[in-house]
Amino acid sequence: MTTTATPSTVLARVTAAAAPLTAMVSAVPTEAWGRPSPCDGWNAGDVIAHLIDTQQDFLHDRGLLERPAASATGIDQRWNDHIRRLLDVLRRPDAADVAFDGFFGPTTVGDTLLRFYVPDMIVHRWDLAAAVGADPHLSEAEITDLEDSVASWGDALYLEGICRPGVTAPSGADRQTVLLARMGRRNR
Repeated sequence: MTTTATPSTVLARVTAAAAPLTAMVSAVPTEAWGRPSPCDGWNAGDVIAHLIDTQQDFLHDRGLLERPAASATGIDQRWNDHIRRLLDVLRRPDAADVAFDGFFGPTTVGDTLLRFYVPDMIVHRWDLAAAVGADPHLSEAEITDLEDSVASWGDALYLEGICRPGVTAPSGADRQTVLLARMGRRNR
């Protein structure tokens, strides 16, 4: 499946997903990075390291980004450096249209960012918020984006390393709680 989104649309959607996450990352106190997250075996810092590493690997494997040298900087600075580099890549008019064979067949960098990496930033912002006691609220647009992405993944949602099996949402739960339950998380 290839994207019909323009490079500017991909850049705008990635920027929109990154902005509230970046604000949250910047507000996390140093001592909170070691707190456990809702992701089994991960702490708050591991959640952000996962986002950095998977996005960098993805772009590197498509020839769009060189991996940075190892850094002793904090996870917040690593995130800020990474997101700046990611957005720089997406400002290139050809980056979103780079084609490759993905898990679901032929696709593009832009489509993959919109279907996988934008939703990953949204749900992991919730995970970070849950870990550090920040506001875990997702906007209606973010919930819709996640719902659409999760629906498109089918059973692949529950493959190793994606989401743990869904849990039952409480009766009468709101959309965010139902969605998070489908992704194996309990809304607080």
